[in-house]
Amino acid sequence: MKILLKWLLSAGALLLVATIYSGVQVQSYSSALWAVVVISLLNTLVRPILVVLTLPVTILTVGLFLFVVNGLMLWAASGLIGGLHVTGFWAAVWGGLLYALFGMVIESLLARLFPPK
Repeated sequence: MKILLKWLLSAGALLLVATIYSGVQVQSYSSALWAVVVISLLNTLVRPILVVLTLPVTILTVGLFLFVVNGLMLWAASGLIGGLHVTGFWAAVWGGLLYALFGMVIESLLARLFPPK
């Protein structure tokens, strides 16, 4: 139940990112929902590998390079989903930053709704 609610809210967050920032465009809510599923899969399978490979740069930038990794995940999802378009690399980084901020709000909300037992 929690994961489904998280995906639904995250799709809304992605639509909000597209509304706020012109570098990210989403055609519809269903496109946003599919994009969230793809981003979740990429974050589960690819992101850990990228984090390990870029660890020296991440340490040198005091963790700021992780925003680039988030942007790469959004950019990769836009290449896989027809209804999601990101205009370029830096647009993906800024869109990924906004999406991550909204994701933190969603996580906080869900933690209050579904407290750990």
